[in-house]
Amino acid sequence: MLDTLPHLQPGDFPFIRREQVLTLQVNLGRLCNQQCLHCHVGAGPQRREIMDRDTLELVMATLERGDFQTLDLTGGAPELNPGFRDLVRHARGLGLRVIDRCNLTVLSEPGQEDLADFIADQSCELVASLPCYLETNVDAQRGRGVFDASLAGLQRLNALGYGDPNSALVLDLVFNPQGPELSPPQAGLEADYRRELFDKFGIRFNRLLTLANLPVGRFGSLLLSTGAFDGYIELLRSAHRAENLANVMCRSLISVDWQGWLYDCDFNQMLGLPLGVTKADAERPHLRDLPGRALAGTPIAVANHCYGCTAGQGSSCGGALTGSF
Repeated sequence: MLDTLPHLQPGDFPFIRREQVLTLQVNLGRLCNQQCLHCHVGAGPQRREIMDRDTLELVMATLERGDFQTLDLTGGAPELNPGFRDLVRHARGLGLRVIDRCNLTVLSEPGQEDLADFIADQSCELVASLPCYLETNVDAQRGRGVFDASLAGLQRLNALGYGDPNSALVLDLVFNPQGPELSPPQAGLEADYRRELFDKFGIRFNRLLTLANLPVGRFGSLLLSTGAFDGYIELLRSAHRAENLANVMCRSLISVDWQGWLYDCDFNQMLGLPLGVTKADAERPHLRDLPGRALAGTPIAVANHCYGCTAGQGSSCGGALTGSF
């Protein structure tokens, strides 16, 4: 992949500081059963970067000592890490909210036949990738057969109670654009998803989250190779809304990579920008250094990719930041 960081710095994104850290977002590895065109992680079936047992236990110890409210698990496919279930059990035993960022097709992988039951038993909140309600669009972005496998996963989750308004099991879906463009308004698109998925397949979900494609990793490399990178940055910059700065995810979150290094967000992690600094070759803080480290009020490393989170209705791990655009 082409390196996008030199094209993002020096940047002019506004300076921001962290507030109280409520969420520990942990990337359990880059191994995935899919290889998507837009993936900023560059995940895929051949990736071998995966969090080992020692680092998993360090994550568990950190959760015990910290004041976190949420453990947010991502990858790759986080469920393919052998320690995924132990980590989930540990966090739930501490009373933490656990979010599993699931690609849906992993639920039908060999050896994962009971995964959906486990997730439901632990009352994990699911944030499930489904970039469109049309088969052609999903398969074009994620690979042939992914749409059908995703629907099967959703139907399995619905059977367990996910997406039922009378159930405590939360199932949110994720939309991201096919190319270098902003997402449409979240509320209107959610209505379209509800109609199409329920009328055609009987599928229910709680919310639709619209996420921007940031010019990082595989998507950023594609933009560079097609000559669309600078135009996309200008699109994001021109759509910047200052009011979104108050709600960007990095203000209340820190990101941990598969080796335990700390970052301000998952996108900075993929760029190699360590927690709070703006140079990729700067000293990296590690999870083992976190106890006693004051984070509230510290600066957040930013570059021009950050406009992807403040453009238009905004974009975060929790979807749009404002109601309309």
